[in-house]
Amino acid sequence: MENQQLSLVNGANGHLGNNLVRLLISKGIRVRASVRNISNKKPFEGLDCEVVQSDITDKQSLVRALQGVETFYAVGAAFKLWARDPQKEIYDVNILGTRNMIEAAAEAGVKRIVYVSSIAALNYSTIPSKEFYGYNQDRRDVYYNSKNDGEQLAFKLAKELDIELIAVLPAAMIGGEAFAPLNVSYNILKLILQKEIPVETNIALNWVDVKDVAEGCYLAATKGINGERYILANEKCTSIKETTKIAQQLFPELKIKLPVAVPKFILFVIAWLMELGSKINNKAPLLSTKDIAMFSGLQQDFDLTKSRKELGFNPTNTDIVVKESMHYLIKHQLVQLKIS
Repeated sequence: MENQQLSLVNGANGHLGNNLVRLLISKGIRVRASVRNISNKKPFEGLDCEVVQSDITDKQSLVRALQGVETFYAVGAAFKLWARDPQKEIYDVNILGTRNMIEAAAEAGVKRIVYVSSIAALNYSTIPSKEFYGYNQDRRDVYYNSKNDGEQLAFKLAKELDIELIAVLPAAMIGGEAFAPLNVSYNILKLILQKEIPVETNIALNWVDVKDVAEGCYLAATKGINGERYILANEKCTSIKETTKIAQQLFPELKIKLPVAVPKFILFVIAWLMELGSKINNKAPLLSTKDIAMFSGLQQDFDLTKSRKELGFNPTNTDIVVKESMHYLIKHQLVQLKIS
């Protein structure tokens, strides 16, 4: 009978949202998918689910979408690390969106929320990071701030409104089904394959298969403890340089070169010039001074004891995920290859 209960996934045409919709359908669960732009039908072709419109900045649209829903997978958010006005376009959207999602769920009588936070909301003062070390103390990134403050607000509102809430904190998601434009994480693999990362930044990412994160969201809904947070990642991060080595081995014909090491002050100059270009062309820079300051040398390694023990979360090996994802990008022509 449980599978006949209705689940809503918002942000359902995004990378995680769409893969989560597919997973829930495969488990025989009734799914309602909600999106901001209902005219984009491609992500739902061949899927047995209801598609409705809602926007996290419009609470009434969420209340309508959540009617009759038992479990709400709150995936929808502004996921971008750069904007012309980051406070307005990232922070304010995510904080208002969190408030609207929790309040709308309570109004609609939803029983349980799986709130998608981020590893951005973890404290990295001790590595490997764990859930109970608290929140990120580094306030230099607006997106990171929105995830830190958003998750805390979600728990506070859920408690006040007496609604079950479990938070999941995914790392850099790649793999699974993807549609253009690619998400931030997948885009880094694309840049590597297109030979567009020439310099060594000493930045590492914690790659995780989006299908494993989707499974982790479902496990949080079925096994997660109310009021708890769970990291959905791999134990170890992988540098962009190491990721480039995987690409070299997979596709020798592309003749991908390893990024060249340069002094840190040169990196800052390159990033500053890229930021200057962004102000003119209104596109995110490949590298920002904040990226260098915050992420160069940061080890995003995690202790997964809690997720493994309480949820049964078991992520796919990083190398396998990276290789599968690179093959996917090439097979689906989501990269422009330059064979030299």
